[in-house]
Amino acid sequence: MTSRALLRSATLVTATLLVGSLAACSSAGAPEAGSGDTGSGTVDAATATSAADFGGLDGLIKAAQEEGELNVVALPETWANYGEIIAGFEKKYDITVNSASPDASSAEEIQAADNLKGQDTAPDVFDLGAAVAQTSTDYFAPYKVETWDSIPDENKDPEGLWVNNYSGIMSVGYDSDKFSEPKKLDDLLGADYKGAVAINGDPTQAGAAFAAVGSIAALNGGGVDDFGPGIDFMGKLREAGNFLTLDPTPATIASGETPVVFDWSFNNVAAAADKPSWKTTVLDGPTYVSFYNEAINKDAPNPAAARLWQEWIFSDEGQALFLGGNAVPVRVDALTEAGTADEKAIEAATFGTDSANWVSPTQKETDAANALLTERWATTVK
Repeated sequence: MTSRALLRSATLVTATLLVGSLAACSSAGAPEAGSGDTGSGTVDAATATSAADFGGLDGLIKAAQEEGELNVVALPETWANYGEIIAGFEKKYDITVNSASPDASSAEEIQAADNLKGQDTAPDVFDLGAAVAQTSTDYFAPYKVETWDSIPDENKDPEGLWVNNYSGIMSVGYDSDKFSEPKKLDDLLGADYKGAVAINGDPTQAGAAFAAVGSIAALNGGGVDDFGPGIDFMGKLREAGNFLTLDPTPATIASGETPVVFDWSFNNVAAAADKPSWKTTVLDGPTYVSFYNEAINKDAPNPAAARLWQEWIFSDEGQALFLGGNAVPVRVDALTEAGTADEKAIEAATFGTDSANWVSPTQKETDAANALLTERWATTVK
């Protein structure tokens, strides 16, 4: 469980269909980015915009295997099943994945790209939230995966600079040995929750925390662009002495330091592995749902491997692995049609929520909400 930066979101349409919706330094110089012999000539991997530029997927695989490594940042193994996703990529393609700073934020991913530019430890790919992704497109290399056509238009940049990869459902995790299941927001204002309720980070910087306040706002009568009711509720939580400012991690949950946590369902569900009494619930009412973004670093030291990673993430196999971590893959509709997604896994990932109650802000609404958070959070809640 980690603090991730602000999200790009999209509209989710049905429970089984989605139709809308960081780093070690090195003084060694990076290898010259990019060229690989595809068998039919030499291609500059750093400028390739599809597998076709390598003569097809086999050519891309060969070029990526010649590089032999992939650098990723801000991907905790328990976050959206990234442990299995990374292991699957390594096994399938015999490429070593170097995973640095798993608890970093999206902003720190971009900072790593700046700090490590030209070094062989620079990030090859990004997994980002909205505000950072939308203001960092100058860092991205356009690329369209082979499954491009089955990714809804609302979930991708037309040129392939970024693509939504997976989503979460905002939930409440709680230690069932200490608390009964909360049914509504006001339950958390009770004396039983003194010093117990945490959110995952600072909402002006971290995506999961941003979404938590957004979810609380929606449950408290606000809108996706009006986080006022969410900020007000968090102020009440602080005044009651119930707001816990410690950032939750699997370790703090296991130790009991953070006994109630607003976070993505895939994080809360994963925490139960180390804390059997940890349960996850989604409060009745509007359900906050949102997507993260996948992108390639235009200065990637392993540009072919970066592109192959994209192909893996958006393949049927890679997308289905998100479901294993209770995250909703962007191509879930295509997986369903192809019979490569378990409907029970989809039900679990969506937490059985009714899509009619799903709320998710547009970029404009996210910007408005973030502006209000920036203005009011420190004075109201801290």
